Amino acid sequence: MRTSETHHDRPLIPGRAQILPLLVCAAALASGGSPLHAEEPDASARAQAQKLAVTVCGTCHGQEGNNTQPKFPRLAGQNPTYLAAQLKAFRSQGRGDPDAISYMWGMAAELDDDTIAALAAYYAGQKPESGPRADQAAITRGREIYERGIPAEGVPACSSCHGADAHGQQDFPRLAGQHEQYILKQLGSFQSNMRKVAIMHGVAQNLRAAEMESVAAFLQSQP
Repeated sequence: MRTSETHHDRPLIPGRAQILPLLVCAAALASGGSPLHAEEPDASARAQAQKLAVTVCGTCHGQEGNNTQPKFPRLAGQNPTYLAAQLKAFRSQGRGDPDAISYMWGMAAELDDDTIAALAAYYAGQKPESGPRADQAAITRGREIYERGIPAEGVPACSSCHGADAHGQQDFPRLAGQHEQYILKQLGSFQSNMRKVAIMHGVAQNLRAAEMESVAAFLQSQP
């Protein structure tokens, strides 16, 4: 389940048969080559970002990114490349799901690139925590979908992009330990295309509500 906002200009996936090849292609592109990385934030930028994270961002996300409010995502241990991309998407108003509009468009509007890079590095360096465990049957079913997908429905394995441990890889976000409620909300946004990510729209539209709930329960329980 990819949640990057970097494919706004791709057409929506028209059929189930095309979902798996596109997802495999995207994963190959992300894992191949040597991506360009911005310079490490200097000491001043790091200090400013930590202050901002503790005094402002921490209100919703927790001072170390392990918040207990399921409406807002946990950021501890998140991939810095992905997190920086999302902050820039909020700043440019390119990410249009309801909470982005209500909260993050305004919060990110004045962030410069150095501050964004430093915030991403700060949260990436925090130790993530796993969330509470749900019903074991739901976790077991969610693990199966995450690891194997649902081939008959054209749903690929989430692990193809997010890794076997759900810790993400390169620009694919970490999902392990994320709030179940938040994951379900984002899957709904992908399904309705409020978050315009063609691959994730194709995946989510072929998932039933119970299947989404199982995947979310599994991910929340992971360390």
